[in-house]
Amino acid sequence: MPGPQHDHHDHDHDHDHDHHHGHHHHHGPADYNIAFAVGTLLNLGFVAVEAGYGVWAHSLALLADAGHNFSDVIGLVMAWAAVWLSGRRSSRRHTYGYGRTTIMASLINGTLLLLGIGAVAWEAVLRLAHPEPVSAPVVMGVAGVGIVINVGTALMFLSGRKGDLNIRGTFLHMASDALVAAGVVVAAFLMGKTGWLWIDPLVSLGIAVVILLGTWGLFRESLDLALDAVPEAVDRDGVEAYLRALPGVTALHDLHIWPLSTRSVALTAHLVVPGAVVDDAAMERIAADLAERFGIDHATLQLETGEDGIACRLSEVHAC
Repeated sequence: MPGPQHDHHDHDHDHDHDHHHGHHHHHGPADYNIAFAVGTLLNLGFVAVEAGYGVWAHSLALLADAGHNFSDVIGLVMAWAAVWLSGRRSSRRHTYGYGRTTIMASLINGTLLLLGIGAVAWEAVLRLAHPEPVSAPVVMGVAGVGIVINVGTALMFLSGRKGDLNIRGTFLHMASDALVAAGVVVAAFLMGKTGWLWIDPLVSLGIAVVILLGTWGLFRESLDLALDAVPEAVDRDGVEAYLRALPGVTALHDLHIWPLSTRSVALTAHLVVPGAVVDDAAMERIAADLAERFGIDHATLQLETGEDGIACRLSEVHAC
């Protein structure tokens, strides 16, 4: 039955006979650092230009879209930080490393973005009551540049979208930005043709709804992760069924699954295995299965032989 595991880094671990670890850390490809840097600079520069033209052209649609693009700049930075932080070593004080800073950042950013959405929506309602003329050609031109930048940024992450959830989220954010910018172009065109000034604030409200839909998910998931909830991508019932079905396991308790960062998941569990013996190869297979099948890259399993009728003091507190 299971024995000790060692992670794929150069850490030294001391384990006793019934407390075993499996560490499988996954790092994003190094070449995506360039994509993140270029994408962040391009989009941040565009946000500044778009916001400036939005003020100059009195276009709330441009300002709202600038807010949307800024939310995705934050998403780019968060994704980039997750890749970087996942490669940092743990320390004697921060024994799990620094990955949870990505969770804290996403929660703070989600809160700020929700407040920003409220401000944009409020201004849009006021503008509906008192519409102001806007420069349709300027709005169309700026938003058109946004389409080019967002499509270009999305293409930089196209190749990695299937193998990395972090990269996939970045790709989808940029692709959706391009669609929103296209909506702004259409709104400006219609406003220029019809002279209906209410189209601009109405599009602003629509963009605010789009941002809300994306930001609410970010906020809710960030709050869950901050509270050590089981990550949505992990099948908790499947993990429990897998552990209970391991050879020799007669009981399972004190099962915990929680995020170490936005990219790394940890697990601890007590397995009751009467007459268990140390088997490093078996533990390696278990750790590999948890990583490959459930995305859990940091597993710690405690084996209990159940001999002499001694029960674990946590078996009743955290029974599964």
